[in-house]
Amino acid sequence: MKSLKNIKFYFLVLMTVVVAGLGCKKTFLDEYNPSNRTTDNYYLDAKGYESLIISCYPLLRDITQQRALTLPGTDLFAAGGWSGIFFNPSLKSQNGNSLDQYDLNMNSSTGGLQSLWDPLYKEINRCNAAIERATAVKDMADAQKAIRVAEAKFLRSLCYFWAVQQWGDIPMPLTETVSGSLEVVKIAQKDVYAQIIKDLTESVSKLPATQTDAGRATQGAAKFLLAKVYLTRGWNYAGALGGTATDFTSALKLCDEIIASGLYPLETNWNNLWPKHNKNVTKETEKAASSVAVANASKEVIFAVQYANPAANSGDANFQPANGLIGNNMHSQFPGGPSNVAQESRTPTYNRFIPQQTPTWAVYRLFDPQMDSRYEGTFNSISYATVVGSVSLSTNKPYPQALTLTFARGDTTAIALPWNKPTTTAAERGVNIPGGTKKYDVVNTNEYQGRFNTATAPYVDAMGWGAPMFWKFWQPDITYGDGYSTFNDPLFRSAEAYLMAAEAIVKGASGAVLGTADVYYNKVLDRALGAANAGKSPLCATNPENVNDPIVNTTSYRATAGTINIDMILDEYGRELLGEEQRWYTLKRTATLITRAKKYNPWTAWGLAGVPQIADKHFLRPIPQGMLDNTSPKILQNPGY
Repeated sequence: MKSLKNIKFYFLVLMTVVVAGLGCKKTFLDEYNPSNRTTDNYYLDAKGYESLIISCYPLLRDITQQRALTLPGTDLFAAGGWSGIFFNPSLKSQNGNSLDQYDLNMNSSTGGLQSLWDPLYKEINRCNAAIERATAVKDMADAQKAIRVAEAKFLRSLCYFWAVQQWGDIPMPLTETVSGSLEVVKIAQKDVYAQIIKDLTESVSKLPATQTDAGRATQGAAKFLLAKVYLTRGWNYAGALGGTATDFTSALKLCDEIIASGLYPLETNWNNLWPKHNKNVTKETEKAASSVAVANASKEVIFAVQYANPAANSGDANFQPANGLIGNNMHSQFPGGPSNVAQESRTPTYNRFIPQQTPTWAVYRLFDPQMDSRYEGTFNSISYATVVGSVSLSTNKPYPQALTLTFARGDTTAIALPWNKPTTTAAERGVNIPGGTKKYDVVNTNEYQGRFNTATAPYVDAMGWGAPMFWKFWQPDITYGDGYSTFNDPLFRSAEAYLMAAEAIVKGASGAVLGTADVYYNKVLDRALGAANAGKSPLCATNPENVNDPIVNTTSYRATAGTINIDMILDEYGRELLGEEQRWYTLKRTATLITRAKKYNPWTAWGLAGVPQIADKHFLRPIPQGMLDNTSPKILQNPGY
């Protein structure tokens, strides 16, 4: 956004007024403000106020990069780790991450709780300041001021929506906090939802259809968020949200308006939504900027967290290069790096893959790998050598061989086969397997994320590779380890609006413009299938969680008026939005968190010594320990924690 050039001023939101003693000799202990800039005198004119509004946007980066409470512990992702998605069922003492197991270690000190709570409320306070201080600005046209206030209300609503889903009854300050207080009052969830809907309704009426500055909130963004809020309230978790059946119709109406506006057409090619890259990195021609040019300009994206604008790259003032995050880290936070054979170390060639969120086995088997473009668009199933190298198999266990393999740059080093095209003969395997003939490792889907994790006969395999690379967000030409991707994180896309409409119709919404729920659903599916396969029936595994299920057990995931249901829509959310969707919220909304996590996430199903621990209380997170420690009277913890 152009006006982000003023971003250097937004730290002033947190500045306090300091009055120095007149006539006193200053020491290094005295605070001194040589420019005499304060929040009270800087935000009085249009220039200062614009910088305050701009300051409300960058914190979305810090918030959305806190994925620990939105992806792990769901049906699609488990928490990060190098030991695989499920170690070994014979080891009764094994433990996964508490975010997946939902055990006693899921408590007020769980990692991720405080680091999400704090920036959410920091952003809320910043937005409160922007809303309250608008009346004092005299040199800005009322219409322009109303737009800026609507932006702040949109952003505040987004943060409250995330917070109320995580924690239920929460503090809901609507005025700027300018002094400390230990007293914190929780507000009932239904009242939080009512406030969010009030603010978003006002934002819809004030925001323009388009904005000159890229990344600012628009009427379409406010409608999309309001639709999701209505959809969530309609499900009425635990009867506590104040929702009714009419909320589904309200959600559908907004989705139809977004679709009918024509402002957010679906991309013809799904892959245009993501950075361009060559799966054979030795033949890459794209540079960092060119690779994201098409994706960042996509009209399908209704609202995105901005990273591409050079004026905005410094992000929040608290996160400078020497201290932490700047730029998008989506490209580096998912697992499946290249095989270790003949690879450059710590270079931009493959950049890095940190297994913070590991796909469950079921994920791969939800796709038709041959027909659905999203499979190859999401995963890279082939690893290539980036340097000349060699590997000895003499120390392999349990199959040592007096064999040394040599690789030239560009040679295939490993292939992860799709679930419906496994190897069936030894000759089709790599030479690291008895009877294998291939110079590269060949991995079947039932070996993903843990082929070498066996208690009785541990593998040592110089050629081994774990799983396909999560390639959807990968951006070439990024320096290793810096996390400075310039791909804008697409929070809202019109494809999701189609699926939300389908969900609302299945829940009883009336007045659909396009027809029955399957019509909306199949619009998204047919785009993924492409012109050659549009109208055909792609096949997923009938039991995607069972990697050893016979591959003939398949089910079409084309919807009909008679077959479409919530589980089918949830599967399609997963295929379409994998990694970008904040999945935990979707499962909570639809009351499927327990059933789907237990079915598809092996660690959730395992629980403790094979006994699942996930329970109704886990539809709410525990209040972070920092809030318990710093409130008086102590803020009430959520039930069961």
